[in-house]
Amino acid sequence: MLKIKKTVLVQGVFFSIIPRWLIGLIVGIVLIGLLASISKSFWYFEVIENDEVGISIQAGEIQNVLPPGIAYDFGLFVDLVKIKTSSVAITVEDAELITIDKQRIGLQVTADVFRPREADIVISNYSRYLNIYTNDESLEQRMTAFTLQAMKVCVGDKKFDEAVIGSGRDNLRECIDAELSALAEPLGLEVRNVAVPQVIISPEVQAALDAIVQSRLATEKAKQDAEKAKQEATAQQAVEEGRIRVEQSKLQEEARQQAVLQLLKQEQLKAELAVIEQETVNAQAQLELTVAQQAVANEQALVDIAKELALAQMYSSHPEYVALQIALANASAIKDTDKFIYTPAGIFPNIIGNGVMPTFDIR
Repeated sequence: MLKIKKTVLVQGVFFSIIPRWLIGLIVGIVLIGLLASISKSFWYFEVIENDEVGISIQAGEIQNVLPPGIAYDFGLFVDLVKIKTSSVAITVEDAELITIDKQRIGLQVTADVFRPREADIVISNYSRYLNIYTNDESLEQRMTAFTLQAMKVCVGDKKFDEAVIGSGRDNLRECIDAELSALAEPLGLEVRNVAVPQVIISPEVQAALDAIVQSRLATEKAKQDAEKAKQEATAQQAVEEGRIRVEQSKLQEEARQQAVLQLLKQEQLKAELAVIEQETVNAQAQLELTVAQQAVANEQALVDIAKELALAQMYSSHPEYVALQIALANASAIKDTDKFIYTPAGIFPNIIGNGVMPTFDIR
């Protein structure tokens, strides 16, 4: 009894030490928190990010699908649920896949999964796939199951070579992409960027493949060696044929050049002959021209001396006419300034006196 009283006394002393205003503050904060929690069912005011869509819910019923931005509402039992629309990456491996020819392989598949943004798809699927739309882990689990199923379907329909070697892997990826999209579409999900980055093969199969590859390489090398020898022989033959063709071309070209030279010489001789013939023609024409000119000159000379011959004949027949012509010639030869002195034969004429001596007009 004494111990209990002591404890109560100690607690009373403890509470008496704490200031009353601090106790009131703590109680007020607690009450505000309770009121906020209770009132949360009657309003919301939140920001929807660019990689989200908001689902406005009132009394458990979807009212609208909201795009990124500020969202708010007031009412009875209102709520806002956000759905991430950015991609969720998945990576799935399965080491126990059996091909149609009973070969065992493994695959690693990666893909990006997107939740819906369209209002009609969200509204129609929200109630059924709420966990998948709001929880990444649930989405990954469901898509892993879908991927495993798609891998088994696609590998089971192909032979080992078709699933592993060369372009077969791309065909396998397309098959998995189509199967996975078909499984995810009813949930409103979209699958993109499906890839098969790795094919897992058991050590035994890998050893067998290596042996096959080595054998194939040896076969290919033998074929290549044979083809190389064939090509070298063909090349050597082509070189020899080319050399012969070159020699033949040289001979043909020389013969052609000789023929051209002979033709040129013939043309030159023809041209020289034509020049000689032309010169002969010109000389003959010149000769004929000279003869004609000489005949003309002879005729002209006859014409020119005909008058002289006629005058000579007249002078011979009529001496008086000659004397008249002489007198006329002398008369026409005497000028006004001429002077004549008549002296007896053998006497030298002397003129003595000053000034002009008397003269006689012969006219």
